[in-house]
Amino acid sequence: MSSNVLTMYGGPRRVDGQGQVKVADMVSFSDGSGPTPSAVYVERELPPGGTSAYLAARGGGARSFTLWADDQRRERVATVVTLSAGGVARFQVLGAHGEVIGTLMREKALRGRGLRTRWTVHQPGGSEAVGFKGRIVWWWMWWLLLPLMAVVLVISVFDSVPGNEGGFARAPRRIRWRANGQVSLEFRSKGDKLHVHAPGVDWRLGAALIALLRSFNAGAWDSVK
Repeated sequence: MSSNVLTMYGGPRRVDGQGQVKVADMVSFSDGSGPTPSAVYVERELPPGGTSAYLAARGGGARSFTLWADDQRRERVATVVTLSAGGVARFQVLGAHGEVIGTLMREKALRGRGLRTRWTVHQPGGSEAVGFKGRIVWWWMWWLLLPLMAVVLVISVFDSVPGNEGGFARAPRRIRWRANGQVSLEFRSKGDKLHVHAPGVDWRLGAALIALLRSFNAGAWDSVK
């Protein structure tokens, strides 16, 4: 199945010639043809109160990001804002002029409509795509083996490949979104890559989705002080 693969990277702290800190986090696209760029840059959008206020709101499930066309913030391409937070959180992705690109909803396990965390992606004029974190069979195996996980985690940290640290000891994270019976999006835990299978998905929505997913994973990029 042909797809556009989105990967999020965290770069080192850099400054430009005027001493302005550049945006370090980047989402790259495997398919740069047509309207899709080769990469966009993602940054926290801080509220009044700065970093401490952002982290306090983040603890309750809120997120706010800016997607830039370049690492010097010369052109805003999208913004992610929180509509509601908590066990069931809703986020909206807005274009450069405030137009709605799509809505993302995260229903935490046991807080929403199931035993697994549920993610819903909706793009105006399109069908809702629904995905669940992990497969039921892998969750059952993980819970059954939980007493052994402490030992397995220590071993896997020293015997893992880059991008897959934690290996088997890590809880299931793969998500497949289905719309009208077809897999439209897929987040693969190995390498933390988002595969966009459906051609009609706006690339800005895909970039916002992987940034949001990575903000809810261990070692979240937006949690630094």
